[in-house]
Amino acid sequence: MSYLALARKWRPRRFEDVRGQGHVVKALTHALDGDRLHPAILLTGTRGVGKTTLARIIAKGLNCQTGVSANPCGVCSACKEVNDGRFVDLLEIDAASNTGVDNIRELIDNAQYSPARGRYKVYLIDEVHMLSKGAFNALLKTLEEPPPHVKFILATTDPQKLPITVLSRCLQFNLKRLSVALIRDNLADILKHETVDFEIGALAELARAADGSMRDGLSLLDQALAFAGGAKLEALAVEDMLGTGGRRNLFAVIEALAAHDGDALLAALRRLDESAPDFHALLNDLAMLLQRLAMLQLLPNAGDEDDDPRLAPLAQTVAVEDVQLWYQIAVLGRRDLPYAPDPRLGFEMSVLRMFALKLDDGGGSAVPTGGGGRALAAAKPSISAAAPATTSRVAEATPAARIVVNEPPAASSLPRSAHILMPSATRTAPTEAFVAPVATPAATTTPGTVWHRLVDELGLDGMVRQLARHCAWLGREGETLRFALDPRARHLLTDERRLAVQTALIGKLGPLNLDISVAASPDVLHPAAADEQRLIDRQRDAEKAIEQDPVVASFRTLFGATVRAGSIQPID
Repeated sequence: MSYLALARKWRPRRFEDVRGQGHVVKALTHALDGDRLHPAILLTGTRGVGKTTLARIIAKGLNCQTGVSANPCGVCSACKEVNDGRFVDLLEIDAASNTGVDNIRELIDNAQYSPARGRYKVYLIDEVHMLSKGAFNALLKTLEEPPPHVKFILATTDPQKLPITVLSRCLQFNLKRLSVALIRDNLADILKHETVDFEIGALAELARAADGSMRDGLSLLDQALAFAGGAKLEALAVEDMLGTGGRRNLFAVIEALAAHDGDALLAALRRLDESAPDFHALLNDLAMLLQRLAMLQLLPNAGDEDDDPRLAPLAQTVAVEDVQLWYQIAVLGRRDLPYAPDPRLGFEMSVLRMFALKLDDGGGSAVPTGGGGRALAAAKPSISAAAPATTSRVAEATPAARIVVNEPPAASSLPRSAHILMPSATRTAPTEAFVAPVATPAATTTPGTVWHRLVDELGLDGMVRQLARHCAWLGREGETLRFALDPRARHLLTDERRLAVQTALIGKLGPLNLDISVAASPDVLHPAAADEQRLIDRQRDAEKAIEQDPVVASFRTLFGATVRAGSIQPID
């Protein structure tokens, strides 16, 4: 007898065996027990989460010889034939290979005839979104008013491609992606029944690789058993099979970054290279690992049984700000990886950025560091209330950072203060440092002007953008930016919009808090008022230019002409 794949051997036969889809199972159970099943059902969800399995259980429940029920007997001829895939009144149609209107017309013609064996004729149309427009139109009337002995079960991984006319005629159930823990536990139960020894870490690796699909998890388990050759299923062997062996070396990378130990980092990178990993997946794993570190640091009760035991002690030794910075570097590195000369080089450059940049104690800037963690530039500005007006000079530091130096007009070559700012994903040109306090009029003007430009760079839209445009820059106190909101725009201020502005600013400037108070600010114009004032000034200048134009003056003299009010418009 040929080998039966685990995905088929362990396919659920009853609703009780279906895992992770309790919300769907509950509704279908109630409908079948009362024989009130809707004539057209749409099952949606990613591959391998149970759409076809549920359809077959529904077909058994409708046609079981003991009666319509959510608990088919499983031993009658109808139940056995459905399990074996040979029940004559369950017609499974692959819409990917039967896309045309002629295929659907044939289905509709056959639907008029009574079932051959059971109570209901069940049509399971898989990947229904692949049908042509003509096929959908041909199916609409039958979906809305099918014969009493017909049930339609449509399944798709892409419900957005279905016409709204089809969606409105179906009872839709959305199947969820399955969690890593659920897939892991199911694989463990199966291996216990198969009497195969295993390490729980091996099953966790398979569950992560399954990416929410139970069927993919079972297929990978089949592959892992073949790879093990009948021996115990071990985590190291599964990592080698999946090509994820480099993940265990990521802890050494983070530990070296936290200690700022260049030799240890170089050794960790060499070990990674020896395992020949998929560097795209490895950078993704690094971002996921940093996310778990951030969760444990900021939400200590967020620990999970699937977490590596090395995570908790590591979370206590790495600075919270560093984890946030490294995570952003990893995410941006994923975006830039296709443009790197080689995936390995792209991964290593992302790690080197993490090593080169370290947040200062002020929390607002990143500082490039050399061996032993010594800062190459002053980490925190120091400008007294009596300091003279300053100008800003921008100098490129490294491909990953730039230095903004504030110095007096006649200063020496040594800067009074320096800041390194990580470039944003959307920044195309350097901007002035948004860090000056409001101790002097000059300091007030500079950040106010920068704030006007920064609003346009934040990528905000809708009411969130309007909130930012009606805020006037007041100053910075530590990590808190203070703004005054025009009282006439107080309706724009909500916690959700304030948080959206703060999040955008963090993406540009690093960790900070945002304080917005409703108050008039006569000394500093907010961007919206500044734009309005510029329009007024342009209109006044245009009208003045027309009044002083010699041609217009000659028309007045010769013909008594007058300038019609409201007809003058400034031209760029």
